[in-house]
Amino acid sequence: MKLDIDLLIAYFGGVNALAEALRQHDPEGAASTAAIYKWRTRGSLPLAQLQRLTALAEAQGRPIDLNAFMQQQTTLEKNTVQPQSNRVIIFDTTMRDGEQSPGASMTKEEKIRIARQLEKMGVDVIEAGFAAASPGDFESVNAIAKIITNATVCSLARAVENDVRKAGEAVSPAPKKRIHTFIATSPIHMEYKLKMKPQQVIDAAVKAVKIAKEYTDDVEFSAEDAVRSDLDFLAKIFTAVIEAGATTINIPDTVGYSIPSVWYERISNIIKSVPNGDKVVWSTHCHNDLGMAVANSLAAVQAGVRQVECTINGLGERAGNASLEEIVMALKVRHDLFGLETGIDTTQIVPVSKLVSTITGYPIQPNKAVVGANAFAHESGIHQDGVLKHPETYEIMTAESVGWSTNRLTLGKLSGRSAFRSKLADLGIELESEEALNAAFARFKELADKKREIFDEDLHALVSDEMGSMNAESYKFISQKISTETGEEPRADIVFSIKGEEKRASASGSGPVDAIFKAIESVAQSGATLQIYSVNAVTQGTESQGETSVRLARGNRVVNGQGADTDVLVATAKAYLSALSKLEFGAAKPKAQGSGTI
Repeated sequence: MKLDIDLLIAYFGGVNALAEALRQHDPEGAASTAAIYKWRTRGSLPLAQLQRLTALAEAQGRPIDLNAFMQQQTTLEKNTVQPQSNRVIIFDTTMRDGEQSPGASMTKEEKIRIARQLEKMGVDVIEAGFAAASPGDFESVNAIAKIITNATVCSLARAVENDVRKAGEAVSPAPKKRIHTFIATSPIHMEYKLKMKPQQVIDAAVKAVKIAKEYTDDVEFSAEDAVRSDLDFLAKIFTAVIEAGATTINIPDTVGYSIPSVWYERISNIIKSVPNGDKVVWSTHCHNDLGMAVANSLAAVQAGVRQVECTINGLGERAGNASLEEIVMALKVRHDLFGLETGIDTTQIVPVSKLVSTITGYPIQPNKAVVGANAFAHESGIHQDGVLKHPETYEIMTAESVGWSTNRLTLGKLSGRSAFRSKLADLGIELESEEALNAAFARFKELADKKREIFDEDLHALVSDEMGSMNAESYKFISQKISTETGEEPRADIVFSIKGEEKRASASGSGPVDAIFKAIESVAQSGATLQIYSVNAVTQGTESQGETSVRLARGNRVVNGQGADTDVLVATAKAYLSALSKLEFGAAKPKAQGSGTI
């Protein structure tokens, strides 16, 4: 049970008044103002102090009902369980919409790792993919449906029979499953993309929902590009799909066009205009093209939606989606404004954020809200002084509350395979074979010889790197020699394999990285263009693994390659080879919101 600490403190007149009352009532057991502030920060207080507060209230002649505070009501009167309308459903689409970021494709194993962590964090709905997009996507959704038990597993589907049936088949093993079908409703999309009349669009939506109901009672419908759709038409199609059996109605800002005040008004008007709207959960899905995805999502919540679709780190197509961590923490920190709850364990936010960053190769910018490296750093002397005197002067939440202090790994170089396997399981990593476990364990031993301290992020990077290199068809790093000296042109001599065949290459370049890339290309002859090269420290300290990301483009294919090693030049070579593997041996797949008729 969870206490509304702010309400409880307010009942006694505030922090200072409560501290003074406790001191007078029970001098030996009294809590200081600093301790009471910590209760607010943690969102909890010791049982002994709770008992003292109860005794204090009785001594003041006004006994309190603690259930009122546990239910986080706005009054102190006894009431029944909290209504469902006060619960915001968190719908994560990192593995679907997030994967549409350029080069952010994930393997089935990587998606399973992310899904396990999302479930551990308390996400309500996991959109595992777009089952009809490719056999690989189908397999990924199906595999996740087999292992996730607490969260709802969802697959996206266009309002096309084949898509819906593929989605239904993919999620069928899940204890809780959902089909999410969509069709565009804006005039520009209906005319130019769909080439369909409005009534045809309604008919297609209704048909898709009815087919989806054959597989599950939990059916979501989205009106793609609702932000530019006619309000009357939206009301008409929403009414029709609800009558057909849809249980969640999503209103997306597909192109990131809206602003909060306008989005609030539009959402409010839509909900009011649908006669049977009280039968469904209203949802929103906002893109970040104008940098307002989170703000628009929160405006929608204020307007009445009770599901928010978002991604870890705001990952997604173009400028990305609404950021899950920002939405969750906004609802938590500003509970006084929203009065709403989520089921998210916020201490898992940072670990999940780092996992997604490692797998996708999308680094987290230092000034990113909540999960950025600078989120709890204070450079200003005035800020530092204030935080030292009392954290709440400049911190509206603690680093611990979002998981910044929970990354230490208690394994060492003497740890055995069983302990290693157990730790991987705790992190949501389950390797499919003994061969994979042995390879990862060998890498762990090598890393333990190089680093005194190993963190969870090291393991995620290690496993991602090792699993990428185990593909029999991939480019695989073997060894390299780098020569660099001031005044001399750097040179790289590298040995790698392609489909098991060993290759040797040498090249000079303007720097060691340039030399590595040129050496590999002298053999690979990929014809790809290097778009992005980045290096990030996986953890703190000079012994940290360097995690490198390489983005290559060729034609309409864009891929990201990742590499990790305590030697950043080795990591660089691994990342380039990883990208080449995806470019040469991976298959492109259609996007859910691609062009053409449906």
